[in-house]
Amino acid sequence: MISTISIDIPALERVLMLTAISFVLAMAVTPFFTDFLYRNRLGKRIRYTDFSGAAAPIFKSLHHKKENTPTMGGLLIWVVVGALTLVFNLDRAGTYLPLFALVATGVIGAADDLLNIKGIGENRGGLRFRHKLPLYAAVAAVGAWWFYSKLGWSTLNVPFFGNFEIGLLYIPLFIFILVGVAFAVNSADGLDGLSAGMLVTSYGAYTMIALAQDKIPLALFCGTIVGALLAFLWFNIYPARFFMGDTGSMSLGMTLAVIAFLTNSVLILAVIGLPFLLEALSVVIQIISKKFFKRKVFLIAPLHHHFEALGWPEAKVTMRFWVVSMVTAVIGLILALIARGG
Repeated sequence: MISTISIDIPALERVLMLTAISFVLAMAVTPFFTDFLYRNRLGKRIRYTDFSGAAAPIFKSLHHKKENTPTMGGLLIWVVVGALTLVFNLDRAGTYLPLFALVATGVIGAADDLLNIKGIGENRGGLRFRHKLPLYAAVAAVGAWWFYSKLGWSTLNVPFFGNFEIGLLYIPLFIFILVGVAFAVNSADGLDGLSAGMLVTSYGAYTMIALAQDKIPLALFCGTIVGALLAFLWFNIYPARFFMGDTGSMSLGMTLAVIAFLTNSVLILAVIGLPFLLEALSVVIQIISKKFFKRKVFLIAPLHHHFEALGWPEAKVTMRFWVVSMVTAVIGLILALIARGG
């Protein structure tokens, strides 16, 4: 029962304190960071082609006005989180691996964002999927090796049914989920404030799950991310002062998946992060349908752009996705607590 779950109140106070510190620090740094982005003209180039390289006139009509808005705002998040973690919360069991995932994927994403800004790469838009995939898979493979070889994890928890030994299959599953979640969050980073708002609810849910499991350093790490995300969101709400970029969306997505594995609740992530899953599935469905059936299922993918194309104002799409993400995060949190308490 949920009644058997207890929360360490002093630990919760520490989480809230570090969340607040992260928020205040990120808010204090942002004006200087924003000035740097605008002064150096680190503006995003909008790619007007779809995943196959064909022209995307609907997307162009919806988003051409966002051309040259500064990107790489995700640097603000992972640099602040990394600094606070190194100073206040470095823990071998709790924060080494998620911090590695956050920084490693953040650096790869920053390089990709810079290529986009400089107009380098296919269609002058930075790295294509076929280039990104092996880079992020390599980071995920390091995490898989650490979990399997160093931590000795080879079981998958199915809520209400217990742990199931899957042996070496744990490694490809780990890599697949980390890379999949990273690209799912990245696909949702297409409207002002959209992915950041949904990430706040997801990381907030995992903060409580980690606390319920007495994994205090991990809960502190999640809270630190929530604080930095809220500060970023303050400036990213429509009309966005800057964009998150791959350096933020890819790193936060992969780190979220690492945290799900560390709390042995990776299947619960499909509920907590359901909007991200739907965004990714809409892209996959669209690509398969166009390739094999020569027709589109959605007016434009990912899903949030489909609603835009239907005539929904951007802010309405964003806020409705936020509402859905809050609901799914609460449902996922409840399921996690019941499964643990029962």
